[in-house]
Amino acid sequence: MKAPEATGTAVPSWMVAHDRLFIGGRWVPGTGEVIEVVSPTTEQVIARVPSASVADMALAVQAARHALDTGPWPQLELAERLALVAELARLMRAEQEAIAQLITAEMGCPITQSRTIQAVTPVRVVESYLQIARQHPFREIRRSSTGAALVTREPVGVVAAVTPWNVPLGISTQKVVPALIAGCTVVLKPAPQTPLVGYLLAQLVERAGFPPGVLNVVPADRAASERLVSHPGVDKVTFTGSTAAGRRIAALCGNDLRRVSLELGGKSAAVVLDDADLEQAVAALQMGAFRNNGQVCTLKTRILVSPRREAELVERLAAMVGGLAVGDPRQDATDIGPVVSADQRARVEGYIASGRDEGATLVTGGGRPAGQDRGWFVEPTVFSDVSPDMLVSREEIFGPVVAVTRYRDEAEAVALANDTPYGLSGAVFTADLERGLRVAGRMRTGVVELNGAPIGLGAPFGGFKDSGLGRENGPEGLDAFTELRSIGLPGDFRPTL
Repeated sequence: MKAPEATGTAVPSWMVAHDRLFIGGRWVPGTGEVIEVVSPTTEQVIARVPSASVADMALAVQAARHALDTGPWPQLELAERLALVAELARLMRAEQEAIAQLITAEMGCPITQSRTIQAVTPVRVVESYLQIARQHPFREIRRSSTGAALVTREPVGVVAAVTPWNVPLGISTQKVVPALIAGCTVVLKPAPQTPLVGYLLAQLVERAGFPPGVLNVVPADRAASERLVSHPGVDKVTFTGSTAAGRRIAALCGNDLRRVSLELGGKSAAVVLDDADLEQAVAALQMGAFRNNGQVCTLKTRILVSPRREAELVERLAAMVGGLAVGDPRQDATDIGPVVSADQRARVEGYIASGRDEGATLVTGGGRPAGQDRGWFVEPTVFSDVSPDMLVSREEIFGPVVAVTRYRDEAEAVALANDTPYGLSGAVFTADLERGLRVAGRMRTGVVELNGAPIGLGAPFGGFKDSGLGRENGPEGLDAFTELRSIGLPGDFRPTL
């Protein structure tokens, strides 16, 4: 692995201490402890923000409840809400470089990926929902032989949005924007590792002119977060994170019959069929398996190949990984930056050790890159000869580690792809697209990419099995923040829609 030159870039001026929470349209003092934001690159504290207490969280829910029950937001015409959301998109587009720099500083995503993905995707999410909302059937008349009804999609209510650190703004917009369009109010709880992005979103919402209390932003620890998702003033929880945390949230919500959407972990398989173009497949897997330093839930970290193509595929993978530049994520030349924390690096290194101990072949990587004395770096790693029962094949690592497993035939390839408690994403590489579609149709997963083709923001995203409940993006993502109401109509009544 190559290392780009180190940088002496100073901490930008926007990385300062924040001593307020954004609640009810105002910046109010927090009553909890302080969160220190630590750079995964330098291991230095780059910012301090308040950690919302249980009392702060209750205040945020109260503000959102007030804005829903007595404020203008749910009663606005759809076009009025869309105009404010469009202004938010305009402001986000204008701040893309600041967003990219902020995400790279907070969680170590390589700056080129922050610029082309992390800062761009949120704007595209907003624009996609604006287009979808203009065509969405918020009010429709349904007639049948037994009667006629006006069917309306009403805002589900106060939404608690709990977001992770790996795609902090993109995932926040996937939750906040459709909720706002639907007429809901939101309490956003960003991850403690990346609270600064949440602050930036709050500032943009304030500048866009949203009514007070429509969006509230409160970074918090686990106790206050648990209070948020179990608060009786919350009608819906939307969460992205680990499956273990998702189970806990589902249990808390289930007790009160609170609506919940969960986007959880993954251990996705890439099925490489014998007729696949291996050069194209490996090129796609550079981002498909190692994007964001291996810290994306949809990455294809299990690569399935037959013995007939295995040696060539492993050789090509090793060459690709060996050519990745590992180092300071602020440098344009960097392909792989640090993982988010010391604990995360220890977790990744534990899985690498288990792969060695269980008999997998270490093809490349497996250690810490030379010359990186500061920062939580892990070399991108490829294992081959991985059996399906090994930990590196079974469990989500959330680091730059992939496992290559061989299959005998197509039936076993599908069986191995499905031999996981997860079902979030997957891929099929083949020259025969019809065959690829047939294989994709047998995979028990919410998303399948054919030859690396992305599904786009107009299609629903989410998982089967332990990968979650519900869907984001597309019309389905907007419906997730609505409740259906049916009003019986007399036969001669023709309401205005």
